Amino acid sequence: MSKRAYFGTDGIRGQANRHPMTAEVALRVGMAAGKLFMSKDERRHLVVIGKDTRLSGYMIEPALVAGFTSVGMDVRLFGPLPTPGVAMMTRSLRADLGVMISASHNHFADNGIKLFGPDGYKLSDERELEIEALMDQGLQEGWRRPRAWAGCSGSTTAKRAMWRSPRRPSPAGSASRACAW
Repeated sequence: MSKRAYFGTDGIRGQANRHPMTAEVALRVGMAAGKLFMSKDERRHLVVIGKDTRLSGYMIEPALVAGFTSVGMDVRLFGPLPTPGVAMMTRSLRADLGVMISASHNHFADNGIKLFGPDGYKLSDERELEIEALMDQGLQEGWRRPRAWAGCSGSTTAKRAMWRSPRRPSPAGSASRACAW
């Protein structure tokens, strides 16, 4: 078995807002797990997400949602729910994947991400390693920053102009000349 970078014995766990329990890692988990669990058929794919009442769950949950939706999955949020409830709902709703945001009995400053397969059981070590591999490859193989940043050059004023509302006039040297859209 390969060395694990993110997953431990029961998902990904750690102190909230410190690697590996950051919004960036949660986004990558969502994208990688979503890509892995999306089958090739034309049906809509579903992930269900539950969490405990830790404050950091409100940071991790939207990052996971962004990752899953960015690869085309539908997401159902249950809010606070016990871990077995997420496992049961994953299977009952015939979801492709279930996610529980919780560090269980660990310190309140910690949090975790536990993934369930369509059968409602914890993912196998092999599937977790596949997700880790996709998380690490992602930025090199097409999961790049938005195009607006890819070709940016020029002054800070021109870069700020990119984010102006379309109703406001752009300053001279507009963003369309400064960045490749």
